[in-house]
Amino acid sequence: MTAAAATARSSVTRATAIGATAILMWSTLAPLATLAGRVPPFQLVATSFLLAFLVGSGWTAARGGNPFSYFRQSLPAWALGVGGLFGFHFLYFMALRAAPPVEANLINYLWPLFIVLFSALLPGERLRSWHVAGAVGGLAGTVLLILRGGSGDPAQGWLTIEAAHLPGYAAALGSAVTWAGYSVLRRRLGQIGDAPTDAVSAFCLVTAILSLLCHLGLEDTVWPTDALGWAALLLLGLGPVGAAFFVWDHGVRHGDIRALGALSYLAPLLSTLLLVACGLAPNNGVIWVACALIAGGSLLASKDLLKRG
Repeated sequence: MTAAAATARSSVTRATAIGATAILMWSTLAPLATLAGRVPPFQLVATSFLLAFLVGSGWTAARGGNPFSYFRQSLPAWALGVGGLFGFHFLYFMALRAAPPVEANLINYLWPLFIVLFSALLPGERLRSWHVAGAVGGLAGTVLLILRGGSGDPAQGWLTIEAAHLPGYAAALGSAVTWAGYSVLRRRLGQIGDAPTDAVSAFCLVTAILSLLCHLGLEDTVWPTDALGWAALLLLGLGPVGAAFFVWDHGVRHGDIRALGALSYLAPLLSTLLLVACGLAPNNGVIWVACALIAGGSLLASKDLLKRG
């Protein structure tokens, strides 16, 4: 291996490692959003993304750049950036409000599977049998979550649908599809050099403004009532709804996206462990079977990517 090739490989490895830290931060999203209390979804999104804008702008300024210069982006880049960030997080927070946190969280974490499926449908790729098998496995895990009986009362049985949770399940599925589409299309924009990572700050600010307008028109303002809730709200904006976007963007643009996709399948496991450990969700066998089906289906669907990685 030549020195140039070794340097390039080292750069890719470093970018991949940076991107992987986003997965660790995202595993804390459900617990933090739950601990933030009954803060309305639009208010939560607006506050978190304002903090994310400050985090990104501070990083750009620290490197001698002008954060506002990155507001000059193409219309497709703006549509993808704002639509992806706003759409994903609004649907995700709505899901956490309308369904049990573990179930909503695991359904949302179908996005690594959808990334594999969407990538397989891009020009030059084909949808193969293991993609379909993986999708069926992930779907089975999702159905098991929905049909297990939301209250956990054995008298209701496992094949009981809690109608009140259906909007939450739908929102979680929508958030998964939205983030997968955002990630795949962001990679394509990166290949043509459009909308660099610093531009994510601009997307965050516009998302915060849109969320604030929606909040003022549709919701009553509710702030956390204790120190734990305020700390959770601050950490959301600094971590999973802040720095995570920037390191993930750097990883998918400059690192090994196949490796990042494979590592993403650990996110539902880590997130579920945190929810259970924090006492925010019950610990039962059905949750872990569903988690195994979703993660296992995603790994199976990525078989060709892992072999080539």
